[in-house]
Amino acid sequence: MHYVMENHYFHNVKRLRFHNILKKKIPFLMFFVFQEICENPQFIIDGANRTDICQGELGDCWLLAAIACLTLNEKLLYRVIPPDQSFTENYAGIFHFQFWRYGEWIDVVVDDRIPTCNNQLVFTKSFRKNEFWSALLEKAYAKLHGSYEALKGGNTLEAMEDFTGGVTEYFELSDDPTELYKIMKNALERGSLMGCSIDVCSESELESRTEQGLVRGHAYSIISLEECDEVSKDTRIRLIRLRNPWGFVLWKGPWSANSKEWSTISAADRENLKKQTIEASEFWMSFADFKKNFTKLEMCNLTPDTLQGDERNTWTVSVHEGRWVRGSSAGGCRNFPDTFWTNPQYRLQLYEEDDDPDDEQVACTVVVALMQKGRRMQRHQGAKFLTIGFSIYEVPKEMCGQNQHLQKDFFLYTASKAKCKTYINLREVTERFCLPPGEYVIIPTTFKPHEEGEFILRVFSEKQSTSEEAETTIGSDQTQQDKKQKEKPIVFVSDRALASKEIEHDTIRGEKRKKPKRKLLQPEETEEEKQFRAIYQQIAGDDMQICANELKTILKNVLSKHNDIKSEGFSLETCRSMIALMDTDGTGKLNLQEFKHLWKKIKDWQLIFKRYDKDKNWSISSFEMRNAVNDAGFQLNRQLYDIIAMRYADERLNIDFDSYICCFVRLEGMFRAFNAFDKDGDGIIKLNVLEWLQLTMYS
Repeated sequence: MHYVMENHYFHNVKRLRFHNILKKKIPFLMFFVFQEICENPQFIIDGANRTDICQGELGDCWLLAAIACLTLNEKLLYRVIPPDQSFTENYAGIFHFQFWRYGEWIDVVVDDRIPTCNNQLVFTKSFRKNEFWSALLEKAYAKLHGSYEALKGGNTLEAMEDFTGGVTEYFELSDDPTELYKIMKNALERGSLMGCSIDVCSESELESRTEQGLVRGHAYSIISLEECDEVSKDTRIRLIRLRNPWGFVLWKGPWSANSKEWSTISAADRENLKKQTIEASEFWMSFADFKKNFTKLEMCNLTPDTLQGDERNTWTVSVHEGRWVRGSSAGGCRNFPDTFWTNPQYRLQLYEEDDDPDDEQVACTVVVALMQKGRRMQRHQGAKFLTIGFSIYEVPKEMCGQNQHLQKDFFLYTASKAKCKTYINLREVTERFCLPPGEYVIIPTTFKPHEEGEFILRVFSEKQSTSEEAETTIGSDQTQQDKKQKEKPIVFVSDRALASKEIEHDTIRGEKRKKPKRKLLQPEETEEEKQFRAIYQQIAGDDMQICANELKTILKNVLSKHNDIKSEGFSLETCRSMIALMDTDGTGKLNLQEFKHLWKKIKDWQLIFKRYDKDKNWSISSFEMRNAVNDAGFQLNRQLYDIIAMRYADERLNIDFDSYICCFVRLEGMFRAFNAFDKDGDGIIKLNVLEWLQLTMYS
């Protein structure tokens, strides 16, 4: 996939949306091609390395920390920055960069114009004035997210993941796992990217300095780990090397540049460690001080097996894209039991336990990664990262293999088997679990209900596994009954070419009306039916047919005589839909018998409505609409419930009686139409343009 953008768009300062960030610092901003600000511009000089990354006026230290880590792995680096690009050979004024984006690698193309002030680069730059790969990489990443401004403030894990397509993990150092040093050492040896930072408690603490010279709320790259013998003691000291993208403001504590601790190790070790420190922005500190001073560790593993074991494994990977829709599938976390069950659900089958001779436990290793999509790009519209997380439930044996959406009662009385440690407002939440073989359901959620967003769920397992979204098979009880019966189904709204044929109305199904040989005895009318006839005759006139306006009047009169139905009647649009549902002769009107069938349906649906109208205000929650639809005999999937919530719920996520009936009328009508066209019963229909327009315009 290519991200190509017209030059004038990305050069417009207002479109770039960084003018608010810089207007107090830089009074005059211009775009220049590199040949206009230096002689002999070069893309890369002597290889791309971390000395080429110096932060400018943009607050994107998190991105630069990730780029610095990227330079440590040449294979990864040239996956992001395709080689053989330059300002001379085959130069066309553009440069290509590649990023992992929600499951696929995309190619981002940028030109050679860059923001400057007084002929100096405003944002990221190299210490060499004529080297520009880092500035162009930053521009491409800004383009990926829509603007430079979108890069202000972030999480190193995001960029690490976009550079590698790897799996991110996050550690609170106050609650660090046992053998953290070994975990980090193994990760670095296998090419993982790592960063760290110090949390801030308030806005005023951001980028403030500790007594030892560290910057709060600032992203540091982790470059390496070493162990050295202490000469005077029979012990080994663990050290960690970090990098500050600013290039200054370094650690002042033990193992800083001129500290006395350097004299406690051998001359050979001392020379080796100082040789590794190739630039002034890097420094060493003890691993104990690292855990004491930093609060957060961020790690991006190229594969889930990066952290454990000495051999790489082949992992089974499943990727699912989904969304949370307000009023339908944005149910929030377990704290909200009335809506939690409506969240998207994904079934996971684990078939084989891990091969681990040192572990007697029979278990399957699973890594679950939940990522929210597009929030950084939408930042200028006010979007922020949602607080997200997930839970995992074991599916009871009697429910295994059904792949049905689990209902509310299941979650009310079943505890989760596993869950993420915490809900957090990061782009991705990742956890590693060991679960017994079996079937599970993963529930990705936002912390609060009604929060909309898109997400991607990745599931990794060491051994064979399968995962898929739990979806109900779309269908209707009426459709199933039609298939079991021998009579040809009535064509209601589906085929106006047959509209002139008379249809028997004694049941929902029927045949052509045949003239009876003798008059049949009709059952005596009930009192309600007599009222129907009286009201109907009064309004219908001589032809005994009613249009939508007349139907609206009749229903209002009928409803007023029923104390159990608190409704002022139906809208004209709903009445038109009702006629489209029950009109079998193509006149656009209803006769008395058709009206009786319609009223029977309204009464049946009204009983279901009252069941879920908990506060008796004659409306139901859009979340409860799922249960009502199911009780009415319709089986729908998540996408259709999302559509119902968007189409029929009000701003408070309630569905009133009129909208409720309109929804059911449309569902029944469309199921009937589909069933009429599905001649061979394979669940697929083919329509020409006339049939399609007839079906959609008259429904």
